[in-house]
Amino acid sequence: MVHDTAPRSSSVLRSASFLRLWTATTASGIATWALPFVLGLAVLSRSITAVELGVLLAARTAGFLAAVPVSGVLADRYARRQVVLWSGLTSAVAAPVLAAFVGGSLVVAAIAAAAMGAGQGACRPAFQALTAEVVEGDQRQQANAAMTLSVRVTTLVAPGLTALLALVVNTQALLLGIGALWLVAALVPPAGTGLTSPGGGNGFVADFWEGVREARRHPWFLAGLGALTAVIATGYSATGVVLPLVSRDRYDTEAVLAGALTAYTLGALAGALLIARWRPRHAGWTALAGLALYGFAPLSLLLPVHPVVVVAAYAVAGLGIELFNVPWFTATQREVEPSKLARVSSLDFLMSYGLAPVGLALIAPAISSFGAPAVLAACAVICFAAPALAALVPSSRDFGPRR
Repeated sequence: MVHDTAPRSSSVLRSASFLRLWTATTASGIATWALPFVLGLAVLSRSITAVELGVLLAARTAGFLAAVPVSGVLADRYARRQVVLWSGLTSAVAAPVLAAFVGGSLVVAAIAAAAMGAGQGACRPAFQALTAEVVEGDQRQQANAAMTLSVRVTTLVAPGLTALLALVVNTQALLLGIGALWLVAALVPPAGTGLTSPGGGNGFVADFWEGVREARRHPWFLAGLGALTAVIATGYSATGVVLPLVSRDRYDTEAVLAGALTAYTLGALAGALLIARWRPRHAGWTALAGLALYGFAPLSLLLPVHPVVVVAAYAVAGLGIELFNVPWFTATQREVEPSKLARVSSLDFLMSYGLAPVGLALIAPAISSFGAPAVLAACAVICFAAPALAALVPSSRDFGPRR
């Protein structure tokens, strides 16, 4: 266990280093969100087909998943700031290539999309580890909340702004704008403290498995990651597929779809604001209870309820996901050996993000075979049960040994 001995200070927002890190992570978050949205607008403008969109998004996902474990090893071997730099530059260089060939050569565009996904995947564990270097221990929960706030504000405001921009500029210009955001993500972050001696150097596979062994040393981490993966692969995937259908077929309006997604983001904003200051007595149990709240989303789609109930259920789910995310990231940065933090973080992203496409791919066939009610009921049960089972692990109560 790593003990934090840093003195308390009033606000992490007074730190110039953190503000630079926040700016960079926000830029990377906007760029990550914007790519599929901009490519979707390209389909609407008939610049590309739906099939081409699927190929490009699949290529980006493949690049992301391939880069995450590699980045975890590299960010523990070398300076985290350098890994962020080269990751951001990779995506920044790939953006104009994608802009030049989208709607033209699908092969070249797919390679560029894969490179952008690789840059995105490579920066995630490096940013997590860099946060632990830049931010003092007692300020990390506030710092993680500030970062997730920027992501949620982006997802709330950016779709409308991007759609307005699309009225005056074309897809290529929007893709170049994404490249500029990646330049910000690459060039703005501060240097780390350099207090953590680099780990690894025994070969990629050996270093990666050393990270796995470090993760296994923390039962609360394995339990929490299992619960998170189960919720994302089932509940998140099911509601992503079924919500548009329920909005259309049961309520005969797209307003329920729009309202539920907006309520989810607003709930997440509220959760981030709450957890920025709240220090629950048992942070792990509180976080897992928040994660379990996602079960209300598929449950609301299963039952013939008023549309307001569906919107409220999504708001509760959004609130809960941030009550989980912020303490989860904070505990990982606190408890994991600093020289192995990037590799453990890469396992987190690899499992939670990596299985999401699998869940999405399996949900539609499952609905065809068993019907939407059965699938939604099973997903709701999993969303409630997986965090509850994780909470039975003794160290899950505080996401680490009791102090």
